[in-house]
Amino acid sequence: MKRRRRIDTLDSIIGELAKTRAIRDPAHAKLAETRRTVVAGWMQVAGALESQGERTLAGEVRDFATTLPPVLTDRERLAAQFIGFLKAQRSARSREDDLVRDRTLERTR
Repeated sequence: MKRRRRIDTLDSIIGELAKTRAIRDPAHAKLAETRRTVVAGWMQVAGALESQGERTLAGEVRDFATTLPPVLTDRERLAAQFIGFLKAQRSARSREDDLVRDRTLERTR
């Protein structure tokens, strides 16, 4: 049952990508807002650490907060993985085509 749901989700993502070349997930806005709140909380922690003289640790906390990965919903993550898969497939085909061309040139010499 779970596998069927994943396949349906992937089919939906593929269909949306084919039509719009993008994934729009309404959950993204909420996820982005949550991330902003989390980053703000870490920045407050960094401020508190700095006020206690812990400048190095405060800097590390700020670095951590500002380098968190971008927010992606499950649909967006699946779409990114699918696009990466397609690019890898195209790249592999391109390399195969290049090998065939190289062999053809060798035979004509």
